[in-house]
Amino acid sequence: MDSSGRHRDRDHSAHRKQGIDLVSSNTFGKLLAVTTFGESHGPAIGCVIDGCPPGIALAPEDFRHDLERRATGRTRHTSARHEADEVEILSGVYEGRTTGTPIALLVRNVDARSRDYARIAEQFRPGHADYTYWQKYGIRDPRGGGRSSARETTMRVAAGVIAKKWLAERFGVRVQGFLAQLGAIVPGLAVKGMGDLATVEDNPFFWPDPAQVAELETYMDALRKSGDSVGARVDVIAEGLPPGWGEPIYGKLDGELAAALMSINAVKGVEIGDGFAVVAQHGSEHRDHMTAVGFESNHSGGILGGISSGQPLRCSVAFKPTSSLRLPVDSLDVHGNTVEVVTTGRHDPCVGIRATPICEAMVALVLMDQALRHRAQCGDVGPVSPLIPAGTDIER
Repeated sequence: MDSSGRHRDRDHSAHRKQGIDLVSSNTFGKLLAVTTFGESHGPAIGCVIDGCPPGIALAPEDFRHDLERRATGRTRHTSARHEADEVEILSGVYEGRTTGTPIALLVRNVDARSRDYARIAEQFRPGHADYTYWQKYGIRDPRGGGRSSARETTMRVAAGVIAKKWLAERFGVRVQGFLAQLGAIVPGLAVKGMGDLATVEDNPFFWPDPAQVAELETYMDALRKSGDSVGARVDVIAEGLPPGWGEPIYGKLDGELAAALMSINAVKGVEIGDGFAVVAQHGSEHRDHMTAVGFESNHSGGILGGISSGQPLRCSVAFKPTSSLRLPVDSLDVHGNTVEVVTTGRHDPCVGIRATPICEAMVALVLMDQALRHRAQCGDVGPVSPLIPAGTDIER
């Protein structure tokens, strides 16, 4: 019974009878549902993936490549924390293939240093989630940011490995991200499509222009020595999508992509296609002309009316500068006292540098969920004419 005299159990039962599902928001997706759990300095982090089709070949080593792309401690430009990130498959896989039952994945934390946070355990770091978690729950785990740490995204990347694999095998869909801006620095060459991303895996920044890597390293070295941080932008392209994925009006493909990408730590903005640049465009410029040989442009980013058009999908994600800095700043503690906050320990001077595989994972998971939902509702529709070729992409 709560303060109003109502029985909460009865209220919850009534809502369930009405078809309203009351759950905490650690799960996303409908037919493909992913739940993550764990904290930055807890014994382990993990996820449960429910709704994955049976028969997908899956082994622990399948996760290694993308988890290493996301990991810290591999270059001097990210946090020095060095986790093994070895995936344990606890369920949902038999003799190397998914069974259709929930897949549980676990990664044990082996390099947490909670002592680094002892001094600021009762302090609110400006720009961080300390204060808001304290206000919401009345308690928080200060070690490494707890649940609000980017450590949680490890399991999103792990789940995304399965989605990427299924999308590629079933539809030939490929998902590729890259760092599109670091502070004020932008690539010297235009990225029109995946053909321009051949070198992004050859440098620690996922940068498309190899001629600028030395400039980025010099910039990051100076930034790290100054004790400050900087923001970044990550772009993600998905090619090979068929037209038709997306559920108007409250399950639109772009709406769910925006929500998924905004849920990533430190993300402050998401654009689809030309995004906010459409404000200055005229309709005669923005509309993507259709011809028998394909679309002539892709200002829409591959989505029209919340449904995939068959063109390349393009998203852009803005990451704020890291809030945990060794530069002193005045703030408050849990008692309301003014304090000077100095954050020591191991932190990224730019979280966007290793965010590329995280953004890829969220895009892939949304696409897989939407593909399963499209098959469930419209699997009997069959081919529809005319089918307009994807055509060309546009520069960003």
